[in-house]
Amino acid sequence: MNKYRNLLFALSFAVVFFSALVIGVVIGMKYHYQAARVPVVNAVQNAVTPAGEKLNTFVAALRTMYVDTLNVDSLVDDAIVDILAKLDPHSSYIPASDLEEVNSQISGNFYGVGIQFSIQQDTVNVVAIIPGGPSEMTGIKPGDRIVNVDDSLFVGKTITNERVLHSLRGENGTKVRLDIKRNGVDTLLHYTITRGKVEVKSVDASLMVSEDVGYLRINQFGATTYNEFVSALARLRDQGAGKFIVDLRDNPGGLLDAVIAMLNELLGRGQMIVYAEGSNYLRSDAVADGMGSFQKYPVVVLVNEFSASASEIFAGAVQDNDRGLIIGRRTFGKGLVQQQMDFNDKSAMRITVARYYMPSGRCIQKHYKLGQQTDYYLDIYDRYNRGELYNKDSTLKADTTKYYTTHGRVVYGGGGVMPDIFVPRDTSYYSAYYNKVFNLALPYQFAYQYVDAHREQLKNYQTWQQAESALKSDKVVEKFVANVKQKHGFAPTAADKKCMAELQRWLISYIIRDARGDKDFFSIITRDDKTVKLAIEKLSDLGVVVK
Repeated sequence: MNKYRNLLFALSFAVVFFSALVIGVVIGMKYHYQAARVPVVNAVQNAVTPAGEKLNTFVAALRTMYVDTLNVDSLVDDAIVDILAKLDPHSSYIPASDLEEVNSQISGNFYGVGIQFSIQQDTVNVVAIIPGGPSEMTGIKPGDRIVNVDDSLFVGKTITNERVLHSLRGENGTKVRLDIKRNGVDTLLHYTITRGKVEVKSVDASLMVSEDVGYLRINQFGATTYNEFVSALARLRDQGAGKFIVDLRDNPGGLLDAVIAMLNELLGRGQMIVYAEGSNYLRSDAVADGMGSFQKYPVVVLVNEFSASASEIFAGAVQDNDRGLIIGRRTFGKGLVQQQMDFNDKSAMRITVARYYMPSGRCIQKHYKLGQQTDYYLDIYDRYNRGELYNKDSTLKADTTKYYTTHGRVVYGGGGVMPDIFVPRDTSYYSAYYNKVFNLALPYQFAYQYVDAHREQLKNYQTWQQAESALKSDKVVEKFVANVKQKHGFAPTAADKKCMAELQRWLISYIIRDARGDKDFFSIITRDDKTVKLAIEKLSDLGVVVK
């Protein structure tokens, strides 16, 4: 039973990851692969087949002949979904209601009010204000609670993340009225906000983790990621960084253009970045032009089982060109490229048009069977059961064909990128209590409530180290345990003692993030991250620092 609970906790992130994997590797807005795109589009526009005529006749007959009134558009949507379900796991249909949200993940922006929110006790709580967004200019503050939207009550059991997004986002220049309850203010505050562009950052953190090592964490590859990446590298270089850690753990992918441009900054002239090819997709090679500003800086890339698609292109190109070290665990294994096609009703389809190949010639796409998506995504559970997340020797080589890096090292395809240095998943602190409180999201809820009561005090500390010390002195773990027992009726046992230090670390990290922002949050978690420490050590072994 304990093993089962540990499995649930260890893989709980997978649910979120798989929904995010729709990002995949998408041929983006600038089309580095123009030559290959044209025949794909022309093939669709010019394809008039008996099967196509049959479908058109069928739909027309339903519209004009069927005995009862039908929602034919809905039936067509269902048919598209059913057909795509019989193909590879990454071809997908995006309904019109979801397209704006999905596109915003890779476009780097959307139109809205510019807040990060959390639903606590059936109420929308403002967690943070996105810099430069409309709410920052209006005066909304972290800790505010949204009570009414456009004069309609906005609290209760019907409030969901989807409803909040639908209500707060909208067309550029449109207005939305919010009634706010703020701590210390007796009456409601009224704000009319003009929706505007809100930037979605894909570089979560960029900070110095040692005297000469800069660290970047990238959450996806979007339209703005390249500019964020180069700016972050330059800032860190100005702060003394001569070596870099690029953290792609849990990164599900994104735009092909973005990852190619980023790798171009690191690789020398003529070095292959990636190439793509399909039955109806002419081979297109991406090759470094030698104009990158960071070609000589030592690099380590961090990956895990949730690094997918564009993340794997990044790691694979670094590995195959012997440009740096890959540290972590075997990546997801997605080597397929999608083309997005927009329909007139503002829905879209992402259809797989090619496989991408690493510079060595390997494709890292893991095995799949057409129409069997469940087994494909359950592969992560198979890795867990085989012990692969904890033991390098348990890692399955799906393809035994040998490929070679620039310096002659052997690498393999067919199931993700194998790291140069394996780091097992750390479960030494897992316990029944630890797993349960995180599965119920209780640490996040407690952190928000704690910050709500101590916001100004936490913001006034000069450094995050001072805030961390104060939180330890305030015995936040003991307060959390008491809170859980009072509200949820369970408490840790003697067997749960091993988890308390780790629980304290995350509680303090979440509190500091909510109170002080992402930079201080990542400063704490990278300091205690064993994989980051190993990366710093390996970079130190390289010896050379570029200045």
